[in-house]
Amino acid sequence: MKIVKRNELDLSGGTSFPREVEQRVSEILQAVQIRGDEALLEFERQFDHVDLAASGLRVSTQEFSQAKRKVPTSFKKVLAWVARNIQRYQKDLLFKDRVKAYGRVRLGSLVRPLNRVGVYIPGGTAPLVSTVMMTVIPAQVAGVKEIFVATPPNRYGEIHPYILAACQQAGVKNVFKVGGAQAVGAFAFGTKTIPKVDKIVGPGNIYVASAKRQVYGFVGIDMVAGPSEVLVIADDSANPKYVAADLLAQAEHDVMARTFLVTTSKTLAEKVLKEIEIQLANLSRFEIARQSIQERGFIIIVKNLEEAVSLTNEIAPEHVEILCRKPKNIVSGIQSAGAIFVGESTPEPVGDYVAGPSHVLPTGGTAKFFSPLSSRDFLKSISYLEYNRKSLASDLKAIQVLANAEGLDAHRKSAEARFK
Repeated sequence: MKIVKRNELDLSGGTSFPREVEQRVSEILQAVQIRGDEALLEFERQFDHVDLAASGLRVSTQEFSQAKRKVPTSFKKVLAWVARNIQRYQKDLLFKDRVKAYGRVRLGSLVRPLNRVGVYIPGGTAPLVSTVMMTVIPAQVAGVKEIFVATPPNRYGEIHPYILAACQQAGVKNVFKVGGAQAVGAFAFGTKTIPKVDKIVGPGNIYVASAKRQVYGFVGIDMVAGPSEVLVIADDSANPKYVAADLLAQAEHDVMARTFLVTTSKTLAEKVLKEIEIQLANLSRFEIARQSIQERGFIIIVKNLEEAVSLTNEIAPEHVEILCRKPKNIVSGIQSAGAIFVGESTPEPVGDYVAGPSHVLPTGGTAKFFSPLSSRDFLKSISYLEYNRKSLASDLKAIQVLANAEGLDAHRKSAEARFK
């Protein structure tokens, strides 16, 4: 981790992809759109090194049963407890129908759940059980009728039993052994085995993110997410052990993860650097965390907390932790962040695992215009309009003037017909 000046940071934001990645993803998507399951099986052999038959793309009832036997009862109890936390929070976010009278006119918005949703769960070195919970349960709470999960299998064609246990806890019966851009393509266009969905959600690597952006318009997406990131705002009261631990918790995700410490105290910064070296040595994902923290870890020393807040809003990070004497005083100034963690007893992992808000959050500065995934993302609204004869008569002149200005005679005559 290195101490840098504010003007040395790349604050351009957004998620960009190398041209070769965009091109390869485009080829994969086109192949899936044209050749369906055949292309999926080919890409699974190529990328996930597993030889599946078309009938093996879907996780079977037997595989679910085997996974259930492998998962400890204690783990299942934790999943059930976490599920209740998420459900409780996500239910409170739901929009409801709203129709209001404006004189003789009734106007409003009708809320309906999406019909089909595809959830992507990354594979890799860790079974992201929490991501299943944080994506599927908000969709469930919103009332989505059909929820499908895609996740890459291991080289034996298996899905980690903890992932399947989380799917069972969340009520998902349709899980597909497909990863990468090809999974996004299957959800976007549909194949013989995997149905086309209305929206694709969930995090993934650069190929998954590029694929989601390219299929946007064929289907809805939650966001285009990049590598994970955390920004810690700290004054001289912060405990350097806590700061170092929280930075490393993010760094161990991925070598591309970004970590920021924005502090008013040079002394704290120096202590944090020493703590990072001490704590790094005891991490099981030492190499990943070390590379991330060395290459993409930054400490910025600011004059005051007002400058810290200003910089935070420029970076618009995925996670913001506030480790200061009066953390709540800082919250009102933060305009752009995926999630804010207030006080030293609220480390970022409570958001990743147990609290209730989804940990699928905007990254790379996109918190300036994207919001966290929530039950609201699985709802759509329909405008509601109701006039009676008197209210239409009172607005008829305005309709006539505007229709004539646009040269749309049939629009004008449609309204006039009610009075002839």
